[in-house]
Amino acid sequence: MAQILAPSTQWQTRITKTSPNASPITSNMWSSLLWKQNKKVARASKFRVLAIKSDGSTINRLEGLLNLDVTPYTDKFIAEYIWIRGTGVDVRSKSRTISKPVSHPSELPKWNYDGSSTGQAPGDDSEVILYPQAIFRDPFRGGNNILVICDAYTPQGEPIPTNKRHRAAEIFSNPKVQAEIPWYGIEQEYTLLQTDVKWPLGWPVGGYPGPQGPYYCAAGADKSFGRDISDAHYKACLYAGINISGTNGEVMPGQWEYQVGPSVGIEAGDHIWASRYLLERITEQAGVVLTLDPKPIEGDWNGAGAHTNYSTKSMREEGGFEVIKKAILNLSLRHQDHIRAYGEGNERRLTGKHETADINTFSWGVANRGCSIRVGRDTEKEGKGYLEDRRPASNMDPYVVTALLAETTLLWEPTLEAEALAAQKIQLKV
Repeated sequence: MAQILAPSTQWQTRITKTSPNASPITSNMWSSLLWKQNKKVARASKFRVLAIKSDGSTINRLEGLLNLDVTPYTDKFIAEYIWIRGTGVDVRSKSRTISKPVSHPSELPKWNYDGSSTGQAPGDDSEVILYPQAIFRDPFRGGNNILVICDAYTPQGEPIPTNKRHRAAEIFSNPKVQAEIPWYGIEQEYTLLQTDVKWPLGWPVGGYPGPQGPYYCAAGADKSFGRDISDAHYKACLYAGINISGTNGEVMPGQWEYQVGPSVGIEAGDHIWASRYLLERITEQAGVVLTLDPKPIEGDWNGAGAHTNYSTKSMREEGGFEVIKKAILNLSLRHQDHIRAYGEGNERRLTGKHETADINTFSWGVANRGCSIRVGRDTEKEGKGYLEDRRPASNMDPYVVTALLAETTLLWEPTLEAEALAAQKIQLKV
C-alpha cells in the first residue's frame, strides 16, 4: 500500500442498513467468462444451474428463485456462519434462519458443527461450538441476510487448537496494545487457476506465457486475466462492509492483489477472512479455482504474499521514526518466530529473488522491496508513519500475523545486550 490512512469508522461488530439500490451478485455477470469456456466445461456447468440455449448462450434456470426478495413476506433472514477449517487456510460455512434483526454478534445464537469432518475433533467427540464474532452484509443473497465470522470452541467453552482468533483477541485486549491503537493494511495476493488443469488463468495449457513485465497493473486481453473476478470481488467487499481499499493486477499473469485496511486490531483478521470467503464464493460461481499458495508456479515467476503494513499511535506521531526503528529491532530478534508463523510453503517464495528477502536473513531498508521490512520514503521524510512487513505468505492467518506484530513490538522486551548486538548487526541506530 502506498500509505496508511485513517481507519474506517465502521467496526466489524456493526451492520448498517442495506442500501435500497444495492443488489446481490447474480450469475449473469459471468457471461464473459462462460462464453470463453469450451464445450466440455459448458456441459458440466449445465448440471449445476446453467442451461444452453440454441444460440450457444447460457441461462440460469434458478436465477429467479436465487434473487427472490422475501422481505415483504417475513421478518426472518438467513445468516451464513463462517469458520476456519483445521488446515488454517480454507473456510467452511453453513446457513441458518434467524427470526429477528440483529445489530451485534452477541445477539446471534451459538451453533455447532461436526469437527471430525473438518480435521478439528475426533469422531467419538465431534461437536464443535461456533461463537459469532463479526457480522457483514451478504452480497450473494442481498436483502437483510448476513455473513457471520465465527471462531470455534469445545462444548466446555475452551478454544480449540486451531482457533487463532481467541489468542489474537487476548493480545489486542491488552491495555498496552489498546493504548497504541494498532493499524493494519494487508495486501492479499492470490492466483486464479483453470478448473480442470490447475494451471494459471490465461496461460496456455501445459505451456507458459511471455516473461514477466507486461502484466503488472496491465489492460488488454493478452495481458490481464480474471479482471471480472477482481472487480466483482471488489464490489462484493464494499457491499458487505469489508474495509477494502484497492485492487490491482500482479506481476505474474493470472495473479491479483487486493488491499484491506487500515483496520484496527482484531478487525484486520475478521475482514481478511470475510474477504477470502467472498473470493472463494465468487470464483466458485465463475468456474475458476482460487489458490493462496505462496509459490504456485516454480521458476522465474513472482510468488504470492500478504505484505502487512503496520503502525501504532506512537509511530504515527512526531518522532515516530525512532519508534519504528525500535520495532524493527525487536522484529529482527524474533525473525525465526515470525517466519514459522507466516504461512506454509513460504520457503519457496522467500528466496531473495522476485522482490523478496532470503527467508534465513533479516533485513530492512527504505523503499527497498528486497528487504524483510520496508519503510517508505514518506515515512523517512516526515519522521513518522508505518512499516511494511514483506515476509507473510499469501496463505498466512491474519489473526496470527497481526497479533504477533503487536506482541513483538509492544509487549516483548529483549535484553539490553541482545538489543545492542542486533542493532549493530542490522546497522540500526536507535
